[in-house]
Amino acid sequence: MHNTGKPNPPQRVLDVVVIGEALTDVVTTPEGTTEHPGGSPGNVAYGLARLGVSTGLLTSIGADRRGHALETHLAGAGVTLLPGSRPLERTSTATATIAHDGSASYAFDITWDIEPQDYALTPPKILHTGSIASFLSPGAGKIKTLLQQLRTECTTTYDPNIRPALLGTHTEARHTFEELVHLTNVVKLSDEDAQWLYPGKDPEETATHLLNLGAELVIITRGSSGSLLATPSAALSIPAVKCSVVDTIGAGDSYMSALILGLLTHGTNSPAPSALNQLGRMAAAAAAITVSRAGAKPPTGNELRTQLETQSQPHSPVGHPLSMP
Repeated sequence: MHNTGKPNPPQRVLDVVVIGEALTDVVTTPEGTTEHPGGSPGNVAYGLARLGVSTGLLTSIGADRRGHALETHLAGAGVTLLPGSRPLERTSTATATIAHDGSASYAFDITWDIEPQDYALTPPKILHTGSIASFLSPGAGKIKTLLQQLRTECTTTYDPNIRPALLGTHTEARHTFEELVHLTNVVKLSDEDAQWLYPGKDPEETATHLLNLGAELVIITRGSSGSLLATPSAALSIPAVKCSVVDTIGAGDSYMSALILGLLTHGTNSPAPSALNQLGRMAAAAAAITVSRAGAKPPTGNELRTQLETQSQPHSPVGHPLSMP
């Protein structure tokens, strides 16, 4: 039987609501097994709360040990777990098994569903979604419905965080992705996402295509090569922040969290090149902090402010108009 307990609804309007999976990452090595909170949307919500943003998460967890651990983790940063987030009998997992030679195999036990009808969602300033939750039924259809209902009430952001093993055919996945692009204002992809969705296109071509589909701002991250931020009238290439890399776990989610903070800070209506530069620099700084330490440990607001204040002067962004077909 499904757990029927419901968290109490938030007592204040949230700046950001994130909709998507929170799950347990299970890593098995010859030395033993460890478990960590995971799921890209859950990580984005956690990163936003660490940055001081009032954040709610509508997710899908179970009334089990792993679900309790995820709740404790999220609450520790200040994330509000929204009603409708406990429809599962057991919490989803993503398992990585590492062999003696370092090779890895992966297994997923993921169920995605939400119960948005259980509460009235007061429109936040920004609604974010993405990853497995935006593709996997039955929850994906409910996300689409919520985006359709709220698209005129708030700014919407989307990070597909492509996981090919879970997406069915390429044609089906791209169709689902593009349907959601039509309903969102801001779309962020990694260069790996972009190449999987649109093989043969360079980042600028992909950005132009997504802008033509209705997005107002497209971001494509390129690891150590920086990121591209594009609007219908301009594109900026923002360099990555130079740092010592321990690992890249959680870097993309930290980038997304800081990008959303930047949208709250600088506004979301047709950002000028100077605002795009500030958005890109803030997000790149957050990613640099995360990769400089082990694990998915996004920065706090104080850490991000210190990084922005003390890092060396950034290279001038390369700006150029996007040619629209």
